[in-house]
Amino acid sequence: MLCRRRRVGAAVRWLSRLAPPAPAEADPVVVRVDGSNVARLGKPKPGPRPRQLLSLPPFPGGGDGEPLPGRKEAAPRRVTAVSWVKHYLADVPQEVVQAHFNKRLVYSECSDHEVSVDSIKSQKHHLKKIKHNDVMEPGMRIHLPVSVAEGEIKKRYETIPTATLHPNKDEIEYLRRLVIHKDSAILVLNKPPKVPMKGNLPVHNSMDVLAAAALSYGNEEGPKLVHRLDRESSGLLLFGRTKESFTRLHWLFTSVNLAKTNSQVWNAACEAYMQRYWALVIGTPKEREGIISAPLSKVLLDDGKAERVILAHPSGIDGAQEAVTAYRVMGPTIHGCSWIELCPLTGRKHQLRVHCAEALGTPIVGDYKYGWFVHQSWKQNPQPDFEPFTGEPYKLRRPEGLEIQKGSVLSKVPLLHLHCREMVIPNIAKFLSNNGEWHENGAPWSKEKPNLLRFIAPMPSHMKISWNIMSSYLV
Repeated sequence: MLCRRRRVGAAVRWLSRLAPPAPAEADPVVVRVDGSNVARLGKPKPGPRPRQLLSLPPFPGGGDGEPLPGRKEAAPRRVTAVSWVKHYLADVPQEVVQAHFNKRLVYSECSDHEVSVDSIKSQKHHLKKIKHNDVMEPGMRIHLPVSVAEGEIKKRYETIPTATLHPNKDEIEYLRRLVIHKDSAILVLNKPPKVPMKGNLPVHNSMDVLAAAALSYGNEEGPKLVHRLDRESSGLLLFGRTKESFTRLHWLFTSVNLAKTNSQVWNAACEAYMQRYWALVIGTPKEREGIISAPLSKVLLDDGKAERVILAHPSGIDGAQEAVTAYRVMGPTIHGCSWIELCPLTGRKHQLRVHCAEALGTPIVGDYKYGWFVHQSWKQNPQPDFEPFTGEPYKLRRPEGLEIQKGSVLSKVPLLHLHCREMVIPNIAKFLSNNGEWHENGAPWSKEKPNLLRFIAPMPSHMKISWNIMSSYLV
C-alpha cells in the first residue's frame, strides 16, 4: 500500500513539471462598418490585387515652346503628368484618367533603371507614385494600369454586308459611320478587319470600290487610297480627295524627303509625320525598345500564284528593299504574349509582320502566314505570367459575361492583333486651295488652322477583349 502511494506521488511530481498546453490562437476579430452603418464581425476584406501596367513612351520634352506631337499650339513650359497622359490616351475619357490619379495608381520611374521582365520577376523595379500636378521632365516614363484603356465591347459584330456586286445602301451607310475626319483634301476612317484594300473580280466589297461609291460627297471622282493596310489588320486609313493631295501625301508615305518643298513650314510638318501601331505578339522581345533595320525581299510560291515576304540576304543581290521599324514594349503581358508599339519608318508590304516574326522572334497573334509554327507551340505550352509587383506567377480568370470566341487571345483561332492606332500628318488642306493651287506657307485664309493633324482610332472588338482580359482580377 505504501509503495503504491509513493508511485502515485512521483507521477504527480513528474507531471507537474510539464508546461501547460498553449491556448489556441483565435483569429483577430475586426469590426467593419459598411455604407449603411451596420457593424459586422469578421476578417478584413483583402485589398485590390496588382494589375498589369501600361508603359507610356518617354516624355519628348515640349519645353522652350516646342509643341507636343500632333498639338496645334506650343506646349507650356510646365507640362503636368495628367496632361501628358491625356495627350497620349486621347481616346480615353478624361474623367477615367483623372480617376486613376485620384486613386494613386499612376507611377513613374524614379531612376534610370528600366522595368524589364527580369526586374519584375526579381522585384527590382524602381517605381514611385506620382500626382496629377507633378511636372514632366524630358525622358520621364509613366506607368499606369491597363484598366485606363479598357473599351466597351459590343455584343454583336458590325460587318460590311456582302453578296452584292455593287455597294448597296447598308454598305454605304456603314462605311460613312467609319469616317473619323473629313475636309476638302483628305478623308480618314477606321478600317475594320477582314476588309480588303483593292478589289478584283471575286472581291466586291473592297475599300476602294466602297469609297468610290460612298465617300465621294458630290465630287466627280471618289477618294484614292494613300496607303494600304493588310486585309486582316485594322486602324487608320487615309484617302486623298483631290489629285494634288493624293500625290503629295503618297510622296510623304513613301519618303519624307520626297515630299519636302522650299517651304520651311511644310517641311517641319512633314518631319513630324508618324504612325503608331499596337500589336500583341507571342513572347517578349529581348530588348524593351529599339530600331529594327532589316531589308525585305519577295519570293514567289506555288508557280507565282502566291508571294511571301522574307528577310533579305545580307549580300543584297535578291532585290532587297530597305525596311526600318521602331518598336517599344508597352509592358502588359497576357497568356505568354506581350503588347508592343510599332512605328514604321518605311512603308513595305508586310513590314511589321515580318519584322516581328523573323527579326524579333515574336510573331503577331493571329498571323498564321509568318508565325504558324510558333502558334502551334504557343497553344500547346502556354507561358505563365507574373504579377507586376510581387513577381509571383498567376493565371487570368475569364471575365463573366464576355464572349471569348470573338477572335481574342483566348479563342481557339485568334484574329490578327495588329491595329494602326495613331497617325500624325501635315494639314494639307491648309496649304492647298479648293482649285488645286499650292501655297508654300499656307493659304492666307487658313492661318489659324493647325499645321498638323493627329488621329487616334479605337481598337476592334477582338483586340479590346484581349486588352480587357488583362485588367480582370487575378486568380
